[in-house]
Amino acid sequence: MTRRKLVAGNWKMHGLAADLREIEAIAAAAAQNPEVDVAMCVPAILIERAVRAVPRFAIGAQDVHHAEKGAHTGCTSAAMLVDAGARLTIVGHSERREGQRESDDEVRAKATAGLAAGLDVILCVGESLPVREAGDAVATVAAQLDASLPANSERLAIAYEPIWAIGTGKVPTVDDIAAMHSALRSRLVAAFGASGQAVRILYGGSVKGSNADEIFAVADVDGALVGGASLAAADFIPIIEAAARG
Repeated sequence: MTRRKLVAGNWKMHGLAADLREIEAIAAAAAQNPEVDVAMCVPAILIERAVRAVPRFAIGAQDVHHAEKGAHTGCTSAAMLVDAGARLTIVGHSERREGQRESDDEVRAKATAGLAAGLDVILCVGESLPVREAGDAVATVAAQLDASLPANSERLAIAYEPIWAIGTGKVPTVDDIAAMHSALRSRLVAAFGASGQAVRILYGGSVKGSNADEIFAVADVDGALVGGASLAAADFIPIIEAAARG
């Protein structure tokens, strides 16, 4: 099955208004590669400003709360994100699972809330280095996916991010990536039937212009979730171009 590539950036806790010029350059490059879906997930305070700067480009959030409203200081609901102009959100990133102790149940609830509000959702899964070294990576990540999946697969993408590769420059072998993405595809089909074939599975973890072609050539790699290399157009645009070639 042919799936359009998706290349999404995650600025994490980076970016001020002056940095929006990088997104403007990225949006221009995305327009030159219309066969690839491109998005940028920015800090919540930049969403509305980014949407105004590049109104035809997909701007997203890095997290969403599962409740519609309420006494949740510092949190942002899906309706608030939509109101700000966001088109998508990340949920379950390893830095939230580990740093904020988010459970699979919480991630599933956030994904469900985002989808219900009309947002596209990128749901992250991944393993630590000790799990990888113990030979339990595929089983662990597959179980994490099973426990985090919402009931609806429409507008859902999965991002496999080996935690030990995020921001380290280390990348799994193409065989390791292929094995993991194949296992995740099997779990998606088990959960959603034939529609599980339509869910895009992204790879994340030290993706760069120099390794993107090799990664995108792997079966069931339908794009990338990019951290550090998304902060500058000069680093991110080569990844978009690699996806277009792939």
